[in-house]
Amino acid sequence: MSHLSADCGLNITHAAVDRHTGGVSANRTALRWPVANGNRIELTYADLQEESSRFAAVLAGLGVKSGEVVAAYLGRIPALYFTALGAWRARCVFCPLFSDFGPEPVLHRLIIGRAVVLVTTAHLYRLNVAGLRNRLPHLRHVLLADEDAVQGKDTAPLPRLMSAAPVFFPIAFTDPEDRASLHFTSGTTGMPKGAVHVHDAVRYLDQTGKEVFDFHSTDVFWCTADPGWITGTSYGIIAPLVHGITSIVDREAFDVRRWYRILAQEKVSVWYTSPSAIRRLMRAEISPRSTYDLGALRLICSVGEPLHAGAVHWAERTLGLPVVDTWWQTETGGIMISVAAAPQIRPGSMGWPLNGIEAAVVRRTEDGAVIGSAAPEEAGELVLKPGWPSLFREYLQAPEAYARCFTGGWYLTGDLVRRDPDGYFWFVGRADDIIKTAGHLVSPFEVESVLMDHPAVSEAAVIGIPDPLIGARVKAFVTLKPGREADEPLRRSLIGHARSRLGPAIAPREIEFAADLPKNKAGKILRRLLRNE
Repeated sequence: MSHLSADCGLNITHAAVDRHTGGVSANRTALRWPVANGNRIELTYADLQEESSRFAAVLAGLGVKSGEVVAAYLGRIPALYFTALGAWRARCVFCPLFSDFGPEPVLHRLIIGRAVVLVTTAHLYRLNVAGLRNRLPHLRHVLLADEDAVQGKDTAPLPRLMSAAPVFFPIAFTDPEDRASLHFTSGTTGMPKGAVHVHDAVRYLDQTGKEVFDFHSTDVFWCTADPGWITGTSYGIIAPLVHGITSIVDREAFDVRRWYRILAQEKVSVWYTSPSAIRRLMRAEISPRSTYDLGALRLICSVGEPLHAGAVHWAERTLGLPVVDTWWQTETGGIMISVAAAPQIRPGSMGWPLNGIEAAVVRRTEDGAVIGSAAPEEAGELVLKPGWPSLFREYLQAPEAYARCFTGGWYLTGDLVRRDPDGYFWFVGRADDIIKTAGHLVSPFEVESVLMDHPAVSEAAVIGIPDPLIGARVKAFVTLKPGREADEPLRRSLIGHARSRLGPAIAPREIEFAADLPKNKAGKILRRLLRNE
């Protein structure tokens, strides 16, 4: 079935919803929310067509024009999904904001995006948005998803507006290059930037759904990422809907036993989660298959940060399946490199580039110029040849930053990798995370991987501490598994373990025990916060 339509061109909502509603698929469950008391919220593809139509009609009634930004500051409730699909239906730009953001991150993103509509809840509005209205000249309408009372000028109850809207809103012709989504980078290496993606991205998300996840119509898919991050939009909304399958949406915070219960009760067959979530499951030290029926699970994939080899082995022993790593970025819009594309799993490897993706490892000068290809096993920057449909088209209000992402016909990822003689890519670290110590270049990820192999260690993060003699000394922060005591003998054991594996020049000279490590909501460890301590 083609994503293109003679009437609407190439539109994400047409590809993800409308083309499934002409036959038996209309009544297939598209989204399912497990609820603690055993009841479920379920929405079919026909439901999504109706609710996204109502929301698009609301936008039209408010005078919102195609190309304008509609922001969603919501948890993973149905209104978030109506907002996304309805915004694309109206040919507006969907901008998700993570519901745990405080007022300053919300303000920053709404200003950069020049959002004209914000969909949020009454609680989040009163807590973090109401006091910002005089600083947001472009914001014309706030729609409250959980209020059915008139709120005042430019603040309206969305349920009342939706109930009065028509049940079908036709999609006007959409050019593949029309703007569709605005996603902000995580900000772990600087202030967040707004990356713009277009409707044509849906073609690549369809491709990767087949190539990485091998989607079938009978699959039950669970992407644990919040749509506030691009994974939760690209693979929590678009890709599974394009394939016409059922997706699980969990609106609650992480809980080990509830996650296992969801996998079992919902008969999840394909699970896309993060290495940090896998590590938290590892810390629990329970035997899930003795309590939960995970027989439906056929594929586990991870995203968001490097996947340590130990996590792959743990999953194979404990869950019965290894974890298949995927690598991509906010800017790439979709998966670029994955173990799924390689002939076999090599634990700790990123895998191979997907079909149509040309990747290389290059050496660059201090001023950023590419000076040649890295040799096999030599660390260098990962670069990609532009051309795939989900590549971002701009950073809003930051054209110079966008231009710096490209040179010599390549997109520069900022990630350091090495490529082995068999074509497997291996993550080394972010270019700005590499530690220079006594003439050596040390990858935090390499040191963290070794520490994670120690039987007492649950998580590890490595940073460089400025040192006038050697440039920087390597310091590690570690969290321990339950029942392990943070004492001096264990500290010496960890240092000895690292030195035996890495050598004294690379092994950490300092180890600090931590109850937990700072992370963003996507689960990435925030090394910059450790440096500031």
